[in-house]
Amino acid sequence: MNDTIQTAEPAALKFDTQSALPPEETERLGIDIVAALKTVFDPEIPADIYELGLIYKVDIKDDRSVDVQMTLTTPNCPAAGELPTMVENAVASVAGVGPVSVAVVWEPSWTPDRMSDEARLVLNMW
Repeated sequence: MNDTIQTAEPAALKFDTQSALPPEETERLGIDIVAALKTVFDPEIPADIYELGLIYKVDIKDDRSVDVQMTLTTPNCPAAGELPTMVENAVASVAGVGPVSVAVVWEPSWTPDRMSDEARLVLNMW
């Protein structure tokens, strides 16, 4: 079974700890993965991709491999070629994480309401 971090709402985490990994390890990995994701910024937007709501799902598998589903603000995003690689490298840098796979998905479409209050503050979008 997978351990899943879903970000249906900005900065909301869901940990499914019914796997071979101990719950405290799942929690540590989840916290460290989110911290790593917060180091990735869209080059055109001064907010990290996690707070922007671009990360839809993170699956931590029993073998410690990690699958990430993310989106972009638009299909024509100029950073489309580099952001998934930046996400992969950030997650792979977390101690204890195995191979990382990143998929760009378009459903549901990203909208500004996926942004956290932190991102809205940085972007002055109140």
